[in-house]
Amino acid sequence: MPTSVPTQIISSSVSESDVGGQAAVQVKNVSRLGHAKPIVTVNGMYPGPTIYAREGDRVMVKVTNHAQYKMSIHWHGLKQYRNGWADGPAYITQCPIQTGNSYAYDFNITGQRGTLWWHAHISWLRATVYGAIVIMPIEGTPYPFPQPHMEANLILGEWWNADVETLLKKGDQKGLPPNISDAHTINGKPGPLFTCSEKRRFRGWVLERGVLERGVFRVGFGEGLLKGERQAVSGLGSGKRGCQGGFREGAVRLGMGVGWTVVVGKVRGGSGGGDEERGQKEVVDNKTATAIFQYKGVPNTIIPSLPQLPSPNDTSFALSYNRKLRSLNTPQFPAKTALLQAHYFNMSGVFRTDFWDKPPTSFNYTGAPLTANLRTVQSAMPRISKIAFNSTVELVLQDSNLLSVESHPFHLHGYNFFVVGTGVGNFDPIKDAAKLNLVDPPERNTVGVPPGGWTAIRFRADNPGVWFMHCHLELHTGWGLKIAFMVEDGPGPEYSVLPPPKNLPHC
Repeated sequence: MPTSVPTQIISSSVSESDVGGQAAVQVKNVSRLGHAKPIVTVNGMYPGPTIYAREGDRVMVKVTNHAQYKMSIHWHGLKQYRNGWADGPAYITQCPIQTGNSYAYDFNITGQRGTLWWHAHISWLRATVYGAIVIMPIEGTPYPFPQPHMEANLILGEWWNADVETLLKKGDQKGLPPNISDAHTINGKPGPLFTCSEKRRFRGWVLERGVLERGVFRVGFGEGLLKGERQAVSGLGSGKRGCQGGFREGAVRLGMGVGWTVVVGKVRGGSGGGDEERGQKEVVDNKTATAIFQYKGVPNTIIPSLPQLPSPNDTSFALSYNRKLRSLNTPQFPAKTALLQAHYFNMSGVFRTDFWDKPPTSFNYTGAPLTANLRTVQSAMPRISKIAFNSTVELVLQDSNLLSVESHPFHLHGYNFFVVGTGVGNFDPIKDAAKLNLVDPPERNTVGVPPGGWTAIRFRADNPGVWFMHCHLELHTGWGLKIAFMVEDGPGPEYSVLPPPKNLPHC
């Protein structure tokens, strides 16, 4: 959060409180790992351009689709109060932008600051169409942590040598998951550990999550280069006010779609040296992407050693890390807490509002693999969950042994939520409910459900509209791990969904 607004990359200042710009969706040839291929980009950049704005700004981005695919853009983590028309998930809040057409996303940034991100929200185009959103605080607002000397965005992603849309179609035809990625990337670069890859050095400390499924982001220090204490002070960069309570840690645990603001402190007593971060996935697709933090005055000939990462199945580290997360909860930083069209225009025959509050059939969710028939019924139309305006919602996200136990990163559109508890095994509505943190829970927009475990979240349904909630693994979203909530309008027009824009795309 710089003290002055950096140069707008995707945007140009429209007025003192407005940020606007053009986003051209276009195909560009890009080479990684010795493989060149055409990919879909925004403004010819991979990763895409960064949006810089301040809390309280109005942002207007006109997206023009020059690619052969339909397109929609989601502004991940922005609440879009009463304005689901700008949220972006295809066929949920808008029809996608057809080839040759444009759509202007127009939204306000209210009560949020920190580093978020934007990405395509249709098919698998998010593999290359994504970028950062940096929201500075209102002028004169101090940092909730010691002011850093410099800042940078680090976006973690994945690279496929083949065309991702072709892989997706082949997988669907065979009824199998598409091929795993060929590399993980940091700011679009795999790093020198991959064959035919170029070396890439970064300087900075702010990181954000791209397409990478699951992993640990590590800040390591070159052995023999630095003296004193290793330190990394972490704060959440996607909360309502952009920050959580900080704590010192040598590794940052990430789930898909999760972002952190991390303050990296130079080692006390050291004369400078190199830092290295490493991204690692759990269980499957265990690849390492590298980049180097290089301090001024340190020659390029000095290469830091690779850090020691927690093991991919280190449950104790993951749970210990989660328990350290707290909100600031102080007087200065208070702890607040194409279906949309059918809802707004009261169309019938598009969806039902009788989604189950509990599983229709209960079983031992994390026990032996289930063999019984759950009698799953395919509805003729989507079922969504209807929620009264301003009600308090508690959701328990329970992993199960169907197919396999796995960590699922869940993202809720239109809201931040409080993570009030997490654990392993089946959620116990009596014992576990009594242990929920209702005092200073961390505030997120995306949270990982541990493998074979559960996560409990709460939010206030004060944002009317239809809001998507889904696993942020594209494969699982496509397989049906998703739901939509229809939050009813409140009392009066100021608590109701805004009218749709005139240029809303048609299906």
